[in-house]
Amino acid sequence: MADTKVYLLDGGSLVLDGFHIWWNKGPGGEVRFPVYSVLVDHPKGKFLIDTGYDIDHVNKALSFEKPLQSEQQTIPGALKLLGLEPKDIDVLFNSHFHFDHVGGNKFFPDTKKICHKDELPQAARCQPFEVLGYSDLAFSKDVAEARGMADQLTSGQTAGNTKFELIEGDVELAPGVTLIYTPGHTVGHYSLLVEFGTRRPLLLTLDAAYTRKNYENDINAGFHIDPVAGVNSMRRLKQIEKEKNAEVLFSHDPESFKDYRTGVNFYG
Repeated sequence: MADTKVYLLDGGSLVLDGFHIWWNKGPGGEVRFPVYSVLVDHPKGKFLIDTGYDIDHVNKALSFEKPLQSEQQTIPGALKLLGLEPKDIDVLFNSHFHFDHVGGNKFFPDTKKICHKDELPQAARCQPFEVLGYSDLAFSKDVAEARGMADQLTSGQTAGNTKFELIEGDVELAPGVTLIYTPGHTVGHYSLLVEFGTRRPLLLTLDAAYTRKNYENDINAGFHIDPVAGVNSMRRLKQIEKEKNAEVLFSHDPESFKDYRTGVNFYG
């Protein structure tokens, strides 16, 4: 779509060991990596993909990830840079429910929310090795209560205003904006393809591939539910890249992120 704009909303940074970013490959040692959300400003509406992390939650539950986040890097702060408020968002889509993708959901009580049909039950009854990933449950009253963590909810959060519409498979959010089902990292993970009228498409891997090294070498990240499905998802994305001649953006790549357009700068 000729009028579509894609904004990357800088959400700060976290730290992981290299063996966790490049599972079983490394090299090890601390790596500080970016976290960002995606705003698709489309003629049919404003679509927000993910909401970053909540720094208070990370400091409490995952302090070893050493969060750095300014006020402008919160979701309300990042939107404010664009002259927007949370109420201006028409649809919130969570690619999956790991803590660094849902931390700002609480700011969107009245926004239509969408996720894969398997993500909610998985977050509510996750595997032991997924507990840290699914540690911020304030995105859903039902999930928080199922996990015995209703104390994470903020005032005014209800089952109604934390309800999601459920989808499966590939889904077109709007003309030229397609959610690509890429399981492996989680059971219901999605990547994003945005097509324009005047430039190459953007293919955002989201957490199907943290970095270019993950993508080019079929390396999963340490947080995953099914590594075989993860490899197959990366290979599918590479096929889409080839078919669409797409520009690929990675979710947590400190090197690539230096050259990404962020803040008021946009793709379109």
